[in-house]
Amino acid sequence: MLYLWLKAFHIMSVIAWMAALFYLPRLFVYHAQVAVGSPQSELFKVMERRLLKAIMRPAMMASWIFGLWVAYEGGFLSDGWFHAKLTLVVLMTLYHTYLAKCVGVFATDANQRADRHYRIINEVPTVLMIGVVILVVLKPF
Repeated sequence: MLYLWLKAFHIMSVIAWMAALFYLPRLFVYHAQVAVGSPQSELFKVMERRLLKAIMRPAMMASWIFGLWVAYEGGFLSDGWFHAKLTLVVLMTLYHTYLAKCVGVFATDANQRADRHYRIINEVPTVLMIGVVILVVLKPF
């Protein structure tokens, strides 16, 4: 029964983390389109900071904790598919770290990137998520 509870909490935390990973770059798209110092820019700064600190970071940490716990309880730590999944989750975490850096850049009004950059990088978590889901569901190796 513990395994099922852990799995449920892992899935919930991953959903919250993925939602934030999809939404934050979208905020950057809109933020990059407004004038520095404008009321809209200041509002985006608050939204980005709160999303990162109140949802994204806790969800990432919970995803890692429950995910590793599920892997341990399920006996997956030595499986090849799990190692591949873990690699993709590390890449997702690096992407998360890049987005956190971008929050800091916008907070100091130092953004030099166009909205197009943020539109493009917004696709990264989708590609990683597809890989993770295929590995977890199919367990190909």
